[in-house]
Amino acid sequence: MTRTKPAVRPNNPQFSSGPCAKRPDWSLDALENALLGRSHRSKPGKAKLKKAIDLTREVLQVPADYRIGIVPASDTGAVEMALWSMLGARGVDMLAWESFGSGWVSDVRKELKLEDVRVFEAQYGALPDLAAVDFSRDVVFTWNGTTSGVRVPDANWIAADRKGLTICDATSAAFAQRLDWPKLDVVTYSWQKVLGGEAAHGMIILSPRAVERLESYKPAWPMPKIFRMTKGGKINEGIFEGETINTPSMLCVEDYIDALEWAKKIGGLGELVKRADTNLSVLERWVSATPWIDFLAKSRATRSNTSVCFAISDKNVKALGADGEAAFAKAMVALLEKEHVAYDIGAYRDAPAGLRIWAGATVESEDIAALTPWLEWAYETVAAELKKPAAKS
Repeated sequence: MTRTKPAVRPNNPQFSSGPCAKRPDWSLDALENALLGRSHRSKPGKAKLKKAIDLTREVLQVPADYRIGIVPASDTGAVEMALWSMLGARGVDMLAWESFGSGWVSDVRKELKLEDVRVFEAQYGALPDLAAVDFSRDVVFTWNGTTSGVRVPDANWIAADRKGLTICDATSAAFAQRLDWPKLDVVTYSWQKVLGGEAAHGMIILSPRAVERLESYKPAWPMPKIFRMTKGGKINEGIFEGETINTPSMLCVEDYIDALEWAKKIGGLGELVKRADTNLSVLERWVSATPWIDFLAKSRATRSNTSVCFAISDKNVKALGADGEAAFAKAMVALLEKEHVAYDIGAYRDAPAGLRIWAGATVESEDIAALTPWLEWAYETVAAELKKPAAKS
């Protein structure tokens, strides 16, 4: 017999891993001071963009000698900007344990066609051998695998005296996990992740070593305009003062500023990390008490506190095979969306079948707690349908 529907629903059913939930109590009123109908190159326009950069430095605790720029095309654009502008000076070690890391591997091999490339891969749920990485080479990795729910435990594996650059895609880590800035030369992320900003804009943060690479190395390939960070062989400082390469949405800029000011108001980076950790702990307690579900991340030390990924471990569901598992998970997701309890919590299309629940800092722990009984209801409802005898033809 299927259990009855839980009495309590999440106040906010938005658990998507991107774009992610807006900050608590957000409304369109937060955008009333947006600089609309004005040039982003006007004095007020540049002041808004500079404010976004300065608040980013404050909240993320970025060192004073690192440069912060607003760039086109979300985190994807920021990563591609780094790959196209900096790789090729040395051999490169590429780390991949989920779809986005695998995408960077493909770009470096097939688009840039670099010859000296070593790839360290792991299946969804695990990390590659970090000890095998050679830091006399450049290194490209994701801090937190958005589609696998696996993150690096820390930056202790990165050599402090490295010769190459570390290029880190931190889009689902920034503002929820502490980044070790001295170990990172290029960091990228997008506004629509942990702070719940709007999409289409990315951030690139450069160490002095990354700037030195840009000024001393010229790639052999043509450089698209939106990737160019130098002018006359020197870093284009304007990019890092709010003079964006192309036209940004000032509405989105206002929304990002609002999210950063909310982050400051609640206590800054420490509180953001604490909120995400608390959300993960709610899910950990639920998994420990629920026999049919497990984390995709094999190790607790590498388990994401933002993009939390799950596999349905019930042996009867496993017996359905890959297609059957996927259908089971999709049926659960559809039920929960129909009830307006949880939106967009299916596993990423390239990931193993299962569920993915965003637990970043803009999500309230009470909503996570209210969601878990509904997950059990959806599971039992779908499982009960499987047990029904097939109708005779």
